[in-house]
Amino acid sequence: MHLDPLSLRLFIAVIEEGTIAQAAQRCHIAASAVSKRLSELEDSLQTSLLERTNKGVAPTAAGIELLQLARSALNELEQVNVRMRDFASGLRDHVRVFANISAITQFLPREISTFLASYPQVQVHLEEKISAHVTQAVAENAADIGIIARGLYGQALEKFPYHSDELIVITPSQHPLSQRQQVTFAELLDYDFVGLHTGSAINMQLQKAASALERQIKLRMQVTSFDALCLMVEAGLGIGILPKAVARPYRATLGIHGLELKEPWAARELLICVRSYQALPRAARLLVDHLRQL
Repeated sequence: MHLDPLSLRLFIAVIEEGTIAQAAQRCHIAASAVSKRLSELEDSLQTSLLERTNKGVAPTAAGIELLQLARSALNELEQVNVRMRDFASGLRDHVRVFANISAITQFLPREISTFLASYPQVQVHLEEKISAHVTQAVAENAADIGIIARGLYGQALEKFPYHSDELIVITPSQHPLSQRQQVTFAELLDYDFVGLHTGSAINMQLQKAASALERQIKLRMQVTSFDALCLMVEAGLGIGILPKAVARPYRATLGIHGLELKEPWAARELLICVRSYQALPRAARLLVDHLRQL
């Protein structure tokens, strides 16, 4: 049996759903057919991929390795369709960029605009993801280029300097800290926070800093965008931490106050990450070069 996309998709579905029955329902195929495909896959590879129990299935070590390879292979196949569609519609190149919210709100709109002015035949597909998901997508070839905050994400990627930014604190205009110009992180931990979504680089840094002080953050709520964070802070629901450049227009129009955060980690580095610069398609290399020059 040769490896084929259907068998790989069924294998991925079984791992993600945890049972053959649920995977069969998800893929609209009989459970017996799914089971037969999996057995043939194991026979073809001459290794056990799944451990079957009364509660369902779990991947073996070989199964975990195949899961990553299968996702990458299917992503590659999908890109064949995407890029051929681009040629059919007159587009000659397509670049997939995943970036964190800080890069998207501060830098990428202008920089992608100037890039496309020079290379109008290129289509740039941009998605906002947290940095950990960006690195995973780049590693699995779901994205050509990633923009992340410097950190440890467990992926072996090539990285290049991009931009730096500075985190500041924002408070409601009538908050006890609203008369201050600067503050340490320890002083903030007595107050309620409005945080970004779980897994974001900023939230992870705040949790790390609080743990170092043997304290906990009073996280009153979490939001998924900087504009929502600023509006919640203005409404008096807590204080927030976000990049200084992002906060600037909101400070001019909303009832919020900005303070300098006196911590070394408030100065951040953003990075460009790729699997291999030399292996990138020509358009993706041109975009990386463009972003590194700015």
